[in-house]
Amino acid sequence: MSPAKPQNVLVAGGAGFLGSHLCDALIETGAHVVCVDNLQTSSGDNLRGLRRSPRFTFVEADIIDELPASALPRKLDRVFNLACAASPPLYQADPEHTMMTNVVGTRNLLRLAERHRARFLQASTSEVYGDPEVHPQVEGYWGNVNCTGPRACYDEGKRAAEALCFDFDRARRVEVRLVRIFNTYGPRMLPDDGRIVSNVVTQALSGADITIYGDGSQTRSFCYVDDLVDGLMRMMAHDGPQPGPVNLGNPNEQTVRKLVEDVLAMTGHRSAVTYHPLPQDDPRRRKPDIGRAQAVLGWAPRTPLAEGLRATLEWFREAEAPVVAVETAMPLSAAD
Repeated sequence: MSPAKPQNVLVAGGAGFLGSHLCDALIETGAHVVCVDNLQTSSGDNLRGLRRSPRFTFVEADIIDELPASALPRKLDRVFNLACAASPPLYQADPEHTMMTNVVGTRNLLRLAERHRARFLQASTSEVYGDPEVHPQVEGYWGNVNCTGPRACYDEGKRAAEALCFDFDRARRVEVRLVRIFNTYGPRMLPDDGRIVSNVVTQALSGADITIYGDGSQTRSFCYVDDLVDGLMRMMAHDGPQPGPVNLGNPNEQTVRKLVEDVLAMTGHRSAVTYHPLPQDDPRRRKPDIGRAQAVLGWAPRTPLAEGLRATLEWFREAEAPVVAVETAMPLSAAD
């Protein structure tokens, strides 16, 4: 997508942390962007700059319902589905809605893409691997998911959405692209969304105690949002054969305890660290194998963790984000 060839692009979940950054990037390419969001777990503040563009349209709607045709352009060329709460406190607050967003909502958007003959990108998650027994995680690994546990509304919902996508693709109803996103961080994260980085950053900036679940030895691989958006754009633009699911994330694995140490060093604060029980089914290790992304898309993350954390800290300082209470500071294991 280039300024010479503007396209009509729909971004479901476009007011969220990741979706709003994607909308920014699409507008910069010259695309006409329709952002669809129910604002249940996102913020209209993320769209403040976008609303000034004549090529941006916001539609407040839930993808579980049929989207109003009057709010959509006559022709859509691309559909990105990023619509779903992506952290345990948020997706567990209404597990039925989370499941239906992933299943019914994805079906609705696939049918919309079919009618418009639009290419479709599904944002899946590293949560489809569950608490993995294969490390690092490769796309061919089928996962280790508790299908009746408290995270199943999200984990199994995303797995069902993947199945729907590839059924549509095999039937040649929709040309599908699918990515599995690992822990992503950066500006515009909600302070209370349950992600590890936002929890630690807001607590450190306020001088509050830092909350660690488990003993802190569990690992994650943190990818800066700009790198992740670059991967999404490359995946949607991929014109080759169906590559199957593609992992997007940073393979630089580190412990949660090390992340806390890095953030405290950057803030200069001496917060105490408190330990709490690890939530049920929380993965012990998480690291993407990005060989397929490198081979198919020529993609790899470029932002060092220290650089990304500095930018994230600065954004939270300017936003004067409130400290996260222990009761809500649950860690996000995947990384949407």
